[in-house]
Amino acid sequence: MPGLYLLALVVSAAGVAAVDIRFRLAFRRAPARTAVTVAIGTAFLLVWDAVGIAAGVFVKGGSPLLIGIDLAPHLPLEEPVFLAFLTYLALVVHAGWSRGRERA
Repeated sequence: MPGLYLLALVVSAAGVAAVDIRFRLAFRRAPARTAVTVAIGTAFLLVWDAVGIAAGVFVKGGSPLLIGIDLAPHLPLEEPVFLAFLTYLALVVHAGWSRGRERA
């Protein structure tokens, strides 16, 4: 089913955002800083992907779950969405871990 992977990413990001907002971990505490951090992290990982693609290390496999839109050779539309989700998830986990250590 095309688009299922993208849908899973969006639903997962919504879940992380709900936790973030509920516990005031990142976005609700500092929206501009969170947005900039996610943007920089995503850009860094996209450059990393581009280097890996150019070196032949990263290749796009055939999956019926992808929409089928490529932003570049071997770079599906879902990849930047995944990288933004990964960066945001790492930021929220770090903020939650830091808060937990402060309270302990």
